[in-house]
Amino acid sequence: MDKLKRVLSGRDAEEPSGLAEVIDATSLGWGTRVKGFIACFAIGCLCSILGSCLLWIPRKGLVLFAVFYTLGNIASIGSTLFLMGPMKQLKRMFEPTRLIATIVMLVSI
Repeated sequence: MDKLKRVLSGRDAEEPSGLAEVIDATSLGWGTRVKGFIACFAIGCLCSILGSCLLWIPRKGLVLFAVFYTLGNIASIGSTLFLMGPMKQLKRMFEPTRLIATIVMLVSI
């Protein structure tokens, strides 16, 4: 029935591909992007600070520091995905001028 309605209304030129539907469904507005960035960045900072505080716990402090500090760094870096999108960020990270810094950062994590 839906196909008949599309044909009669003249919208049957092309059916959108699965990728186009996913892109349309997952696009975020600017306000949502900023809120996601702020939330993710705040969680990253909180995890990093918590990891630094847990460093002084005897025996397990070093392991807790490593886990929380790593999660904090990943969340802080991931927060920029909300602002520029994942593909644009990956392209920028692996530009020739930033390649060495990206590799050092990823190895350090």
